[in-house]
Amino acid sequence: MRKILIGVIAAVVIAVAGALGFQFYVQHRVVAEVDTAFAQIRAAGGKASHGKVAFDLWTRTLTVADIAVESAEQPPTTVKIARLTARGIGQPDPNRFSADSIDAEDVEVSAMLAPNALRGTYRAPRIGIAAYSGPAGQIRPLDNSQPGDVYRLVVEQFSAITAASVSAPSLVLTMTPMAGTAPAGGSGEYAYANLAMHDIRGGKIATSTIGRTSLSANIDVGGKIEKMTGELSDAAFYDFDVAPVAAMLDPARAKDDNYVRIYRQAKVGAYTISLPNGPTSRLEGMTFDDIGIRPSRLQAPLLAAFLAAAPPPGVPPSPAQTRKLLEAMAGLYEGVRIGNAETRGLSVNMPDGPFKIAAMRFNIENGKVGEFAIEGVEGRSPQGPVKIGRFALKSFDVANMMRTASDFATPGQQPRPDQLLALLPLLEGAEVTGFVAPYKDSTAPLNIETVSLNWGQFVGPIPSKVHLIAKLTAPVDASDPNLATLIAAGIRSAAVNVDLGAAWAEGTHSFVLEPVVAELGGVLNVSARVSLGNVPREVFSANPLQAAVMAAQIEAGPLEITLRDLGGVDLALTQFARMQNVNRQAARQILIDAIRANAAAMVAANPEVQTVADALIRFISTPQGSLTIRLTPQGKVPMMELINALKAYPMAALAKFQIAASTGL
Repeated sequence: MRKILIGVIAAVVIAVAGALGFQFYVQHRVVAEVDTAFAQIRAAGGKASHGKVAFDLWTRTLTVADIAVESAEQPPTTVKIARLTARGIGQPDPNRFSADSIDAEDVEVSAMLAPNALRGTYRAPRIGIAAYSGPAGQIRPLDNSQPGDVYRLVVEQFSAITAASVSAPSLVLTMTPMAGTAPAGGSGEYAYANLAMHDIRGGKIATSTIGRTSLSANIDVGGKIEKMTGELSDAAFYDFDVAPVAAMLDPARAKDDNYVRIYRQAKVGAYTISLPNGPTSRLEGMTFDDIGIRPSRLQAPLLAAFLAAAPPPGVPPSPAQTRKLLEAMAGLYEGVRIGNAETRGLSVNMPDGPFKIAAMRFNIENGKVGEFAIEGVEGRSPQGPVKIGRFALKSFDVANMMRTASDFATPGQQPRPDQLLALLPLLEGAEVTGFVAPYKDSTAPLNIETVSLNWGQFVGPIPSKVHLIAKLTAPVDASDPNLATLIAAGIRSAAVNVDLGAAWAEGTHSFVLEPVVAELGGVLNVSARVSLGNVPREVFSANPLQAAVMAAQIEAGPLEITLRDLGGVDLALTQFARMQNVNRQAARQILIDAIRANAAAMVAANPEVQTVADALIRFISTPQGSLTIRLTPQGKVPMMELINALKAYPMAALAKFQIAASTGL
């Protein structure tokens, strides 16, 4: 029995001794592996050190203290971790490392965020990673001979890891100006709470969230640095992909014009910003869908060149620098795509009262904003409240606008007419609906139901197709003598509807004004169709001399105009009767007699004048009727000759046309 007991005790002692020996061997090996990983960083020109390394075989827990890493580039990027603990570690294969969880305590990362200006330092008391798997070390040596290789290496390293989640209860970013520089705009402190990323694999992150962000930053306001404070809640980013970043860093993708998506969606909750001597602004939320980049426009060397072209903070750029910066910005703008973007519930406390915008929407692709719309604007002017239901710019080419604006960079030099005309093709139209604002000193407001202006079909910088729609109601200005008739009739506001269109057809060299409709509510509706023939392409020239010379070839085409009485005949008769001190029937007869007398004097020169006179008499005699007059050229009628004839002797000009007139109800 004693022999058995002694044998058991001996076996336990041998087992414990063997286990301790194995534990010592494993820890020694782990320390060697950690030292090897840090040696790789030093071999690449950086600095790397650590404190005590411990390994618990039973729980497979690795602990490394006092980690400090510094990159080779200057100014360097530094990383410090007071304690790194990896639990449940394993080695699925010789080149990979896994852990059930990794906790980093007192993490500090410091790097340059703006060249020669701002340095940012991130500090987090704890960062936790769950279900991690990644390379056992640096996946390849850093090539210092290749600019930007450190960033490519970071992307490759990130693409090789997987993790169920990464979280940090809090993170603080402190941005400080470089020593010897003035306080820079953007410096200050940014604090983030409840950061988390989920489902990380293959260079993708399914979801990233930030519970709350608060900031206290210095900003440049009119050359003066002021402290701005703010808070943002509930930011979320979905389906991040690092592949576009890799494409930006890959010289082989320098000609790749295809867009690559970075985020499927980004959402931000309420955002509040305030200045000590300024207004407080609040935004209820923002959403951005389908965010991508075009590698050919956002290559790392192009970004570096753009940053290098910028003058130091506080130094105004020279005209040459301005042109270079605008050209670079245009290229960068062409490299970004946002499928849809929306901001909601913007409000700003202004001295005259709150200013509000219900929503702003836009999309960006190929350097163009497909449509930029602002909805639900409410504000206040010194004369009273102002509202805009919707304002929109259509197909706004921002990138080429920047390039065109670079031509205006010379101080004291006014833009040439051709430079200003070059701005026209950069925008295809604008629209305003639901606009209400005070009108001068009137108690009644100006109310614009719709104003829509579109243009296109450019010949050089000149649009050959234009369409305007306007519907508005405005108070009648009692001080305007031209509106005395309306005031005398008791009309205090006028509703105006306009629909005007014009288009040139290159195949037929014809130019048509259609529709041409104008209506003054309760008074008169006018519609017309005007056509011109033999309109050469060269007439749409930015050179006024060339346009004038080519205009001599234009010929008059058929013209048709229709007047529809909406009460204007009775209004005019009432006013005329008051002026003549007679009743309305007598006033009507006076006008009819005057028309007959004038027609009799002109009929000898042009018998068709009688047709127009008879129709005009019927129009005056029948309220709420219509009058249509048609002019058809008799042969070719050059427009320049017609205009000169109208100035000298109108009857001779009319003789060049066949005239028809009719009335109706």
